[in-house]
Amino acid sequence: MSDPIQLTSSAAQRVAAIAARQGKPAILRLSVEGGGCSGFQYRFGLADAVESDDLTVERDGVTLVVDSVSLDLVRGSAVDYVENLGGAAFKVENPNAASGCGCGSSFSV
Repeated sequence: MSDPIQLTSSAAQRVAAIAARQGKPAILRLSVEGGGCSGFQYRFGLADAVESDDLTVERDGVTLVVDSVSLDLVRGSAVDYVENLGGAAFKVENPNAASGCGCGSSFSV
């Protein structure tokens, strides 16, 4: 059975580098909040610990954590790290999103 959410190798490498530089555990928290230009927006941040209701996915020594409420909106997604002419950022490839915005940080269902 596959994980309900994926963390790409590129994203794991970037999280590991950021965590090492900041002296924090390599735990990336993805959450979904109301707002943004499309209704919901993704929030990323380094976490100090895993909470009791978190889903965890590990890749290359990095842990991705998603709370149970956010998981309903991102189930089946992949978290990636992309670098292009527009800059570098974490990106969520979300099959549940009916539409999104140009910046890729918000979506609607």
